[in-house]
Amino acid sequence: MAQFVDWDLAAATAGALGKSGPRVSLAEATDVVSDLRRLTEEAAGHVADYTGLRSQVAHPPVRVVDRRDWAAANIVGLREVISPLVSRLSGDKRPGPVTEAIGSRLTGVQAGTVLAYLSGRVLGQYEVFSGDPGQLLLVAPNIVEVERKLGADPRDFRLWVCLHEVTHRTQFTAVPWMRAYFLGEVQAFVDASQGGEHLLERLRRGVATLSDAVKDPESRASVLDIVQTPAQRAVLDRLTALMTLLEGHAEFVMDGVGPQVIPSVESIRAAFNRRREAGNPLEKAIRRVLGIEVKMRQYAEGRKFVHGVVDRVGMEGFNRIFGSPLTLPRLEELGDPDAWVARVHGPAGANPTAG
Repeated sequence: MAQFVDWDLAAATAGALGKSGPRVSLAEATDVVSDLRRLTEEAAGHVADYTGLRSQVAHPPVRVVDRRDWAAANIVGLREVISPLVSRLSGDKRPGPVTEAIGSRLTGVQAGTVLAYLSGRVLGQYEVFSGDPGQLLLVAPNIVEVERKLGADPRDFRLWVCLHEVTHRTQFTAVPWMRAYFLGEVQAFVDASQGGEHLLERLRRGVATLSDAVKDPESRASVLDIVQTPAQRAVLDRLTALMTLLEGHAEFVMDGVGPQVIPSVESIRAAFNRRREAGNPLEKAIRRVLGIEVKMRQYAEGRKFVHGVVDRVGMEGFNRIFGSPLTLPRLEELGDPDAWVARVHGPAGANPTAG
């Protein structure tokens, strides 16, 4: 089978380039891991009570990881998804040995560079690629580093992070079709291409562009070059709408639960927003290279959309959004909660006093 990425080299590159974590003693590190596991369980109860969503499938316990382990987990996940797709697209035809060796090693270095950067920024993640139903990862050194930079109360900040990430786990385990739908959309994106070797080369250029953006935030390249068909753009719109919903829902839950259980939540939110607005160079680069600067407004509107729907039809009415892929919001509905309510609940569904 054609080798698209040298995954071992990607892992080695991510490990070599990843930043070292904040200084903590062994006892402190042990306490952080124990604390995050305990707070994850606490957050799970709060999220379930607030949202009314209950896990429908067994899920593994949270994994508290360091930066290297986070990168390794994502490499496993990406390999599970990308390798079969490359095999299908290439028809299992191997390129020349020199081309394969150089191309896969170059892509491995580029992928490892991106993961190394991300491994120093991500606080947590619900990783869905490596197995069903997915796994919740909390990156302990990043959480400790950010709470120190913000001057936040450690218990409060850690619970705040756990609320967000546990909400994502709940979205995928309380809605059993969600993971298959998401992976199906990724597959649909590939299927909608004009296929074959040309797509593989465009994918290589996409990885290279992200790698260049990490190293040079002023890069003006765009991976929209790989999105060449109307069908691909339609899939990208659906994925954008889905991710906007999931992120907005997690933010809404954080803000709804936070004041009840986190005494310093106001100061944490304010400090975190200042940090976010200051700009993550990689996030800016990704927004630019994906060509969705305008669509990024939808991410900011995600929380507003959820709030608007809950105001109109209550939490139980909002949860109809998870009924099936057909009840997910369309991209244009994210700025118009009334349109979603009318489509899913009917014209008389809105109830201004429901929230």
